[in-house]
Amino acid sequence: MFLIRADGNSKIGAGHLMRCLAVAEALALSVGRERICFICADEESGALAAEHGFESRILGTDYRDMEAELPAWEALAEALAEREAEQTEFNVILADSYQVTDAYLTALGRYGRVALMEDFGIHCYPVDCVINYNAPAEPEQYRKLYQGKSTRLLIGSHYVPLRGQFRQHRVCEVRDTVRDVLITTGGGDNENIAGMILERILRENICCHLVTGRFHSHFQELKEWEQRCGNVRIYHDVRDMAGLMGKCDLALTAGGSTIYELSALGIPFICFSYTENQEALTAYIGEQKVAGFAGAWHKDAAETLNKMEKLFTEFVGSAELRRNCSTRERRMTDGGGSGRVAQALMELTGNAGEGRSGSGCRIEE
Repeated sequence: MFLIRADGNSKIGAGHLMRCLAVAEALALSVGRERICFICADEESGALAAEHGFESRILGTDYRDMEAELPAWEALAEALAEREAEQTEFNVILADSYQVTDAYLTALGRYGRVALMEDFGIHCYPVDCVINYNAPAEPEQYRKLYQGKSTRLLIGSHYVPLRGQFRQHRVCEVRDTVRDVLITTGGGDNENIAGMILERILRENICCHLVTGRFHSHFQELKEWEQRCGNVRIYHDVRDMAGLMGKCDLALTAGGSTIYELSALGIPFICFSYTENQEALTAYIGEQKVAGFAGAWHKDAAETLNKMEKLFTEFVGSAELRRNCSTRERRMTDGGGSGRVAQALMELTGNAGEGRSGSGCRIEE
């Protein structure tokens, strides 16, 4: 059985849950949906997993206090063990939360092999597999952290867990003229950054396609833009995001998985961070000149907005700049990371190995 512990709600957005859903979709191609179950703290999170066709079990706990949910895991494990009585393979648990602790992860190890999706590379976790798909992640840093452990390490953008639609969609050709622009700021945009960006970049000859995400608290306010302006389109719960991106000539996006989705399709973009955990990737994008980098919104919103407007003018005015960015973006990811992570999880099911200590970690880039 493959158990995926992740949450996505109005407080934290849907990012963690969505990347786990991408892995689950790839995993289902080999093991079937019936062998995958999402474990979520609340109904809001479980509903999102269910919408994508996966079973979910609701713990009814506070997602910020994961150790408090451990008693519920024991009952859950017993119920799943009865259902899987004829299975001899190890359970695999994929955890994806910034709230995990060593004690929590060690306790999960009683119920199966534990894999952790994480973003920082500053702590050695007691797990069987670690996935950090971020482009700036340093393999050598992980090698030092897990020295003497048998932890399998999947490091770098080769493992970006994108949905199948991004692997299947053709790479987009950069057109000479910018006619359609995508704006996306994530599901937890409580400040209405999307609306402020729209106000700055709206041009008569350009259609702006704004994706709000399911948890956007200013949805009605944004819909008023659509009603007033003939060249504004507001989207909610987009199923074919690859198709929508493929129609656009340029994108403005917050940091996160959207950067990798755009890169897989070769869509030129301008990015910014609005939380600390997005800083490393967006700064890397700027330093490596992969795409445009407008700054850190959470540190200086006004300056970031000004720079975004300036970069937007530059990108709209230069097809050569957009083409160069498109080429560099596609070098970051080919869209096949979900399948690679799924394969690694499947390999954990029947491989007892040496536990969590041994002669050395297994690092893969």
